[in-house]
Amino acid sequence: MTLRRRFELEYAPLTKIHLQAIEPKYYSLIRKTIEEQLPFEPDIETKNRKPLKRPVDFGAQWELRFGPDNRFRVFYSIDYEIRRVNILAIGEKRGQRLILGGEVVRL
Repeated sequence: MTLRRRFELEYAPLTKIHLQAIEPKYYSLIRKTIEEQLPFEPDIETKNRKPLKRPVDFGAQWELRFGPDNRFRVFYSIDYEIRRVNILAIGEKRGQRLILGGEVVRL
């Protein structure tokens, strides 16, 4: 049996602002999903976890999709040297728009 080494999760300060734009009833779902999906093998592509094809302004390399109709997005980068997943943005997809902290952003 192979032991999987855990990655530490670190949230960027802006994620608090991003969460304020999301209904509080989803906070536990967001926290639970991040804590289940990202501490182990955050760089393994799955149906709902994919590397970003283009660089984004806030430095994310990966995107995690989840929730009702895959409406929530968590953008993160991975620091392999210190085994850390940096949560850089948490948003909500509404139709073709991505909302981060109440603002529409383009990826």
